[in-house]
Parts: sequence; structure tokens; C-alpha cells
Amino acid sequence: MTRRLTPADFIADATTVARELIGATLLLGGVGGIVVETEAYDQADPASHSFRGHTARNASMFGPPGHAYVYLSYGIHWCLNLVCREAGHGAGVLIRAIEPRYGVERMMARRGIKDPRRLCAGPGCVGQALAVGPDIDGLPLDRRPFELRAPERPHRVLVGPRIGISKASEQPWRFGL
Repeated sequence: MTRRLTPADFIADATTVARELIGATLLLGGVGGIVVETEAYDQADPASHSFRGHTARNASMFGPPGHAYVYLSYGIHWCLNLVCREAGHGAGVLIRAIEPRYGVERMMARRGIKDPRRLCAGPGCVGQALAVGPDIDGLPLDRRPFELRAPERPHRVLVGPRIGISKASEQPWRFGL
């Protein structure tokens, strides 16, 4: 197995961390897989929850690096972000998709689908499959219920514009396999 990621792995800017997370293993409560798509967000970015400053809702995004920032999207999907940069700077990486590897049956039951290719394709699907909720907001990523491991080998990372947002979507801050 590869080394566990620590808060030091998240001190870089969000675009660097988003790229480096491609191929990493992400588990939440023993369920998860390989990170295959991410998006970067920063407080200088109009599409970021941290753009308008610190609020009770986005407080975790301004926390120390290597912690979870969880938010409810469209009132129905819990989404998982991994906080980057120094405490006080609002930046994070949205986990857009993972390749299911561990606890696939549990993820299928949570999602109510049988096709493993659709289990974790999109941030809302990732949230539902991993049982992401407000209870993990602000938790450190180097402790249970999380397990994050570095990629086993280097990957050719694809870069493109972010999707599903209305502001600053042209930024090439989406990364994937």
C-alpha cells in the first residue's frame, strides 16, 4: 500500500492538490475507491463558496489544510471537498468522481443502483455512495473515518474547464484520468 496522505499534502494551492489527488485512494468508513475527477476552488474564484468571505456555512473551507468541507448542493446532494492551503485561506478540492473499489455492494445499496460505473460519477453520487453528510464536515482527513492514500503510480492527468457552475467555468481547474 502507498503512504497515507497527511495535512502537509494539502498545504499547496487547490489546483496543485486537485491534480495530485488523481489516482489517490479515498475511503470513508472503509468504502470508496480511486479518485478519478476533481475540481479546484479558491477564495479569489467567483465560483467558490469562499469567494464572499467566511460564514458559518463555509467555515470549514477556511480551516486548516487536510480537513473535510461538506456542503449541501441544490438541497439534496452532500458534496465532499478537501481543504487546501493555510488556515484562514478558503480553498478546497471537490471530489467529482471516484472509481469504486472498496465496499461496492454498500455503495450500490446506498445509491439504489446496480451499475458500478454510475455509482460515483458526479459529486452528488460520490456523496451518496460514501454516505457523506454534515457529521464529517471539518474532520481531519488523516484520521478515521477517512483513509486517503497517495496514488500508486503517476498518471497522465487530463485538464479541462469546470462543469456544473455558472461563474468562472472557463477556468481549467477540472482534473481527471
